[in-house]
Amino acid sequence: MKQIKNTMKFVLVLSFYFLALYVNAQQLDVLTNEALANNPEIQSFELKYRVATERVNEAKTLPNTEFGVGYFVSEPETRTGAQRFRISAKQMLPSFGAITARENYISSLSDAIYEDIAIAKRKLVASVSQSYYSLYDLKEKQVVLDENMALLKTYEELALTSVEVGKASAVDVLRLQMRQNELEQLKQILEQEYLAELTKFNKLLNRDKSTEVLLPNELIIPNANDLIDTENLGLHPELLKYDKLYASIEQSELLNQKEGNPMLGFGLDYIAVSERPNMDFSDNGKDIVMPMVSLSIPIFNNKFKSKSKQNELKQQEVLAQKESSLNTLEALLDEAIKKSASARISYNTQIKNLKQAKDAETILVKSYETGTIDFNDVLDIQELQLKFQMSQIEAVRSYYLQRTIINYLTNN
Repeated sequence: MKQIKNTMKFVLVLSFYFLALYVNAQQLDVLTNEALANNPEIQSFELKYRVATERVNEAKTLPNTEFGVGYFVSEPETRTGAQRFRISAKQMLPSFGAITARENYISSLSDAIYEDIAIAKRKLVASVSQSYYSLYDLKEKQVVLDENMALLKTYEELALTSVEVGKASAVDVLRLQMRQNELEQLKQILEQEYLAELTKFNKLLNRDKSTEVLLPNELIIPNANDLIDTENLGLHPELLKYDKLYASIEQSELLNQKEGNPMLGFGLDYIAVSERPNMDFSDNGKDIVMPMVSLSIPIFNNKFKSKSKQNELKQQEVLAQKESSLNTLEALLDEAIKKSASARISYNTQIKNLKQAKDAETILVKSYETGTIDFNDVLDIQELQLKFQMSQIEAVRSYYLQRTIINYLTNN
C-alpha cells in the first residue's frame, strides 16, 4: 500500500513538472508569435521580398519601342513628288528564351531573399526567448534576496535578544544589519536591470516598454538529456540561402548566354510625299511605306565572356562561404550542447549544496536554544546559501539560453 502511494506521489509530481513546462512553453509561444506579427524588422524583410517578387513582372517586358519623327527642311524631290516629313517605329525582340531566363533569374533572387526572412524570424524568436529567460533570472534573484533579507531579519531579532541577556554583542547586530543593507542594495540594482531588460523585451514585440510580462513561478532543469537531431542543421536557412544564391548565379549565367545571342528587330518607316504640280500620273504624291527588319549582333562579346567568368568565380565564393558558415554553426551547436550539459551539472550540484546549507542553518538555530549561537557562522552560512541559490538560478538561465541556441540551429 505504501509503495502504491509513493508511486502515485511520484506520478503527481512528474505531472506537475510537465504541466509547468507546458504552461511556460505556451506562454513563451504566445509572446514569440506576437513578436513575429509586430516586429518592424520582420515587416521590413517581408516588404523587401514583395518588392523582389514584383520585379518578376518587370522582367517580362520587351525593350522600349523606338519612335522617330523627322521633318525635311529642304524637301528632296523624287519622281513622285517632294518628301515632306518622316515617321518611323522600331521594336527589338530579344533572343528566344531570354525573357524567360530573366524571369527565372529574378525569381531565384527573391528565393534567396525569402531565406533572409526565415533567418530573421529565427533570430527574433531566439532573442525573445533569451530576453524572456533573462527576465526570469532577474525576477527570481530578487525573490531570493527577499527571502534572505527576511532570514537575516529573524537572526537580527535573535541577536537583539542575545544582547539583552549578555550572550551576544551589539557588533553582531550591526553586522547583520550591514549585511541586510548590502542585500537591499543588490536588490535595487537587480530591479533596474529588470526594467532595462523589460524595455528590451517589449521593444522586440514592438509594444509599450512598461508592459508587464507573465513569467513562470519556477523553472527546473530536466535530468534526462534531450534528443537533438543534428541532421537538421543542414536544413538551416543560413545554409539554404547559399544554395539559393548558387542557383541564382546559375540562372544569371543562363540569362547571360541568352543576352549574348543576336536580337531581331522589326520596324516601319512612313514618308509623306507632296504631289508634283501640273503633272498627272498614277503615283503622283504617293506616300512611302517601308517595312524594315534589323539584326543586332554582339560581335565584340568580351562583355559576355567576362560575365561568365565572374559567375564562375561567384559560385566558388558561395560554396566557400557555405562551408565556412556550416563550420561556424556546427561549432556553435556543439558549444551549446556542452554548455547545457554543464548547466545541468551545476544545477544538480547547487541542489546538494543548498540542502547541506539548510542543514547547517537548522543546526545553528537549534544551537540558539543552548545559548551557543555564533553570529559569524550565521553570516557565513547565509552568504553561502545566497551564493548557491544565485548559482542555481544562473544555471537554469544558462540551460534555457543554450536550449534557445540549439532550437535556433536545429528546429525546422
